[in-house]
Amino acid sequence: MLRAEVKEHLETGIIPFWQGMKDERYGGFYGWLGYDLKLDKEAVKGCILNSRILWFFSNAYLALGEESLLESAGHAFRFLRDHCLDPEYGGVYWSLTYTGEPEDTTKHTYNQAFAVYALSSYYDASKNPEALEIARGLYRLVEERCRDEYGYLEAFERDFRPADNDKLSENGVMAEKTMNTLLHIFEAYTELYRVTGEGGVADRLRYLLDLMAERIYNPLLGRQEVFFDRTWHSLIDLYSYGHDIETAWLIDRGLEILGDAVYTDKLAPITRTITENIYNRAYIDHSLVNEAENGVVDPRRVWWVQAEAVVGFLNGYQRQPGEKKYLEAAEDIWRYIKEYLIDPRPGSEWYSELDQDRKPAAKAIVEPWKCPYHNGRMCLEVMRRLEDAS
Repeated sequence: MLRAEVKEHLETGIIPFWQGMKDERYGGFYGWLGYDLKLDKEAVKGCILNSRILWFFSNAYLALGEESLLESAGHAFRFLRDHCLDPEYGGVYWSLTYTGEPEDTTKHTYNQAFAVYALSSYYDASKNPEALEIARGLYRLVEERCRDEYGYLEAFERDFRPADNDKLSENGVMAEKTMNTLLHIFEAYTELYRVTGEGGVADRLRYLLDLMAERIYNPLLGRQEVFFDRTWHSLIDLYSYGHDIETAWLIDRGLEILGDAVYTDKLAPITRTITENIYNRAYIDHSLVNEAENGVVDPRRVWWVQAEAVVGFLNGYQRQPGEKKYLEAAEDIWRYIKEYLIDPRPGSEWYSELDQDRKPAAKAIVEPWKCPYHNGRMCLEVMRRLEDAS
């Protein structure tokens, strides 16, 4: 039932919506659809948005085999190749004007990682060697320009001079390093390793797993810390429930791809603990609350958090088949998504967030951070994981 329903939603909801956001004149995809469903064709186009769309259509094609999906992925690839890459200093810009000119020339490690992630998947889908060449180049750039002796730095000016990390810092702190960026470097390198099998990438995956286990994870609290200074001192008492459940399944997926028994033994107990704690601490009223700062819970239900919870709990069940509560939670949250988060209005997709009374906030349906990466990936992961049971 779960697999059939998310597949139908993917094919009749998410895919047609995002194909309809294609900018046939200037390339890429439109950057803004307001809560009022008014499309702003002249809105800024975020490069993260475009990379995530490229990842989505590449993987939708790999799952479904429909040529229109590969064509949509190719449309996103050409925009990334021709506009998002800086021909002078290298790397991916933060954002572009609607015509494809540089708008914010910040270079952020997070952004480079998503391009590696997307290009690796597109190479798998299209077998276009240019995509893999660009992905490898960005991987080398991250390793050569975005690291220090403690890990990965994050924010840079266009020419890679260090800059304040305001784009990935929140909650009143300015973080030099974040759990979020490290997670998505790991995610990107997992995909690059999956399609290349290159030993150097595998070594970086091990390095990232060590950082996650020894710097990010807090064994006393059974959670990840979120914001850090340069030497990994946590800056704030913040519990990001969505990132924790997302991390649990992304690490497990990376361990599966890496195939290193030593690291599986080291990290699998952590992902089990994280999953259990999220179930006990954040799974409330058929959904996941957002986060807790200084012990105060933010009760909003954010769209991507619910999508990651479905995958994370399904992953927890598959890793521990005796814990049927996780499967039941995944099914329960999907019912919540169907009932409250999917916008029933024609020409829309998912609401951005709901309040604790399940009422949608008047936030944009499409903006630089809101795209088919989380909810589309949820559908694809459910389909992949439950394929044998269908």
